[in-house]
Formats: sequence, C-alpha cells, structure tokens
Amino acid sequence: MKALFLILFSFVCGALPFSFWLGKVILRQDIRLSGDGNPGAWNVFRSGNKYAGLLALLLDISKAAAPVGWIYHHLNIRGVPMFLIAIAPVLGHAYSPFLKFRGGKAIAAAFGVWIGLTLWRASLPAVLAAMIGVAFLTPPGWSVLLALMVILITLVNRKPDALFLAVWGVEVILLGWKHRGDLRQPPQLRSWVKKTLLHN
Repeated sequence: MKALFLILFSFVCGALPFSFWLGKVILRQDIRLSGDGNPGAWNVFRSGNKYAGLLALLLDISKAAAPVGWIYHHLNIRGVPMFLIAIAPVLGHAYSPFLKFRGGKAIAAAFGVWIGLTLWRASLPAVLAAMIGVAFLTPPGWSVLLALMVILITLVNRKPDALFLAVWGVEVILLGWKHRGDLRQPPQLRSWVKKTLLHN
C-alpha cells in the first residue's frame, strides 16, 4: 500500500503542468498555441519572457527531482517499486490528467529523475551533452538522444545499477516516442557549423 501511494504521489507531482499554469497566470496565454504546441518550459521561453521560462524549467525539473530524490535517498525504496516511482513523474508530465492526458515531451521531468537518483553524477553530463547537441545539431530530438546516450555511458562507467538501467531504458522509449517526428529526420549540422567548416 505504501509503495502504491508513493507511485501515485510521484505521478501526480510529475503531472502538475507548471509551464501551462505559468503561461496562463504570467503571460495570460495558452502556451500550447505557440512554438511546438507542447505545454512545456520551452514554449514559455519562446513567449519572450525568459524569467517565466526559467521558472517553468526549474519547476518542471523539480517536480520530478524532489519526489524521486526524497523517496530514493531518504525512504530507501529500491527494486521494482522504486523503478515505478522513478518512471511515474515522466509519465505524469507526458500524459498529464490535468491537461486531458496531452502533456509535454517530458525532457525536464526525465532530467529531474536523474537529479533525484544520482544528484549531479548523471544529470550534469546529460546537460552538457544536450547543450552541445542543441548548439551543433538539428532537429532538437537528436540532442535529447545524445543526452540519453551520455547518461548510459555515465551509468555504465560509474554505477551499472539494474534499477538505473531499467529507468534509462524506459526513458529512451518514452522520449523517443515523444520526439519521433524529429528522429524520423536524419541529424544535420546547424547552418553556422556548416558555414564555419566551409570557410575553413
């Protein structure tokens, strides 16, 4: 019963559509009507309000990092229950009941899970990889895939824990599905990279 409650709690935390709510309260608009049509932090940034965008990003990360980190490090839950607890906020964000199960792409929530589980060990390399990917590659879905691959390499090198690998596998499937449109297109270098290479 305790494990079931924690799974549900983690799912509800992940399902909280902070970016959508901030868009309504601060920007007075439905952020799903702009950008890529998703209720995520990136569309808040695209509205032109970088402070609201940063707040939305931090909240979307924290709603996964906080419950997962608290349950893993302080309640010491392990095994299948912890696996379900770690996946729950990502599913909650991607299929939020607050938005009629039409949530966002779950990038921030997925990143938050790794903060909760490993603190900086897997999350920091993932951020660096994603930033490099965004700077050099298009479409953006390939940057997400690059970050996930770096997380896998980090996990194998530092702590090849079966729980972590299982969470990683499900995140790959879920984020791959959410970014399937991007991943159908081959990765390409951004225009500035091509121009730099040509000039050299």
